[in-house]
Amino acid sequence: MGNRNVATNRKVRHEYFVDRSYEAGIELRGAEVKSLRAGNVSLNECYAQVHDGEVWVHGMHISPYKHATGTELPDPVRRRRLLLKKQQIATLDRQVRQKGYTLIPLRVYFTERGHAKIELGLCRGKRQYDKREAIAERDMQREAERARREFEKTR
Repeated sequence: MGNRNVATNRKVRHEYFVDRSYEAGIELRGAEVKSLRAGNVSLNECYAQVHDGEVWVHGMHISPYKHATGTELPDPVRRRRLLLKKQQIATLDRQVRQKGYTLIPLRVYFTERGHAKIELGLCRGKRQYDKREAIAERDMQREAERARREFEKTR
């Protein structure tokens, strides 16, 4: 069965080098889980920070669930606490304090047991020439795959 992806941040791999990734739980309120299951989440412009021994994700937009009842609907872009072990938080805090590192959510998914999880990447920013190299490498791989398929057809 495996994990069910809800949303991915595809732009991250183009803009950053992902050195390590961590799995964290997300503290959600009310009908946010139902909205997440419906796929009403956006990871664009989203990042995470360590503050007072806790990890918080900022800018993750979870649209309000349209069938929710009640007067108090949570703010769609409120900061949400991530659930990690103290030792993981301490190592993340140490690594983020280094020059050039940041925490960026890579994807949101549900586990087999139905828990909402977020995959955090410890990232370093790419320079413009790194991005051009990655694009050129991807194009070369695409051309090689195309040539291989053409060769297979002629055989």
